[in-house]
Amino acid sequence: MRQKKLLMIAAFLIAGSSMLRAQEETIVFTPQWTAQAQFAGYYVAESKGFYREAGVNVRIEHPSSTQPAMTRLRNNQCQATTLQLCQAMEIVDGGIPLVNILQTSMNNAMVIVSARGKDPLTQKGARVGIWSVGFGQLAICMSIQDHLDYEWVRFAQNTNLFVAGALDATLAMSYNEYYQLVQAGIQMTEKNVYRFCDHGYNVQEDGVYMSRDYYESHKDLAKRFAQASRKGWEWAAEHPEEALEIVMEYVDREHIATNIVLQRLMLQEVLRLQVDRESGEREFRMRPDMVQLASHLMVENHMLGREITYKELSYE
Repeated sequence: MRQKKLLMIAAFLIAGSSMLRAQEETIVFTPQWTAQAQFAGYYVAESKGFYREAGVNVRIEHPSSTQPAMTRLRNNQCQATTLQLCQAMEIVDGGIPLVNILQTSMNNAMVIVSARGKDPLTQKGARVGIWSVGFGQLAICMSIQDHLDYEWVRFAQNTNLFVAGALDATLAMSYNEYYQLVQAGIQMTEKNVYRFCDHGYNVQEDGVYMSRDYYESHKDLAKRFAQASRKGWEWAAEHPEEALEIVMEYVDREHIATNIVLQRLMLQEVLRLQVDRESGEREFRMRPDMVQLASHLMVENHMLGREITYKELSYE
């Protein structure tokens, strides 16, 4: 009997030690861009202690020009990152299995802004700015399908080429470059702004991804990280001004050239895009129909070698 009790105590101590190690394990989280309100929920979760409450140590490390977020994930320099759905599909198609553990975006934010008040759909062969780091998959599909044959001109991170008149139009995110252009004095009208979400391209964007190998060996940790991140976003939606203050702390810490007006507009738009158009709710989930739409468009326009399914990206 005494030996049995000792074995039970030993098993309990081993289990407790394993649980403690899991709770103490650090997740390095790398958003796909520099510090800004696009990632407010994660900053809130760290600042307000939601990660600690969930028993997860989280270290937020932003990418650099030489070490993009996906490169850091490949090299095991981080365990989680944010990606747009179309980006994730390209990566999976390239042979790197990923798991979406939290979907924040429920709507597409991409727009084309045309110069001189012209309709982007009438500018066949136009010189159009596109991000050098990606994000423009749906725009390329649209250009091919509508026979617009845009000439894509890559830019790094700002709108200078377009403002200077070197481009006929530029891609922009409705929460970021769109407001940079407004601040630069560009007139925005229904005629010269094409919103992809209103023209059959409403594909979800930002979600949190891990490699499938890491997820499979750290399922509980991943789920607690996702739940605490969601709590951060829900808090940000309920307390946007306090969340903005937290964002600006991260912006200042990272020495990012921006201003509080732009970050407030960004946060408002990001939170709006998190509300599903059909349900009117923040659902925090990948929609199978949007995964199917994105996969179909990208296969049809030779951007994927095969269909990428909801099951491949889901943790379910």
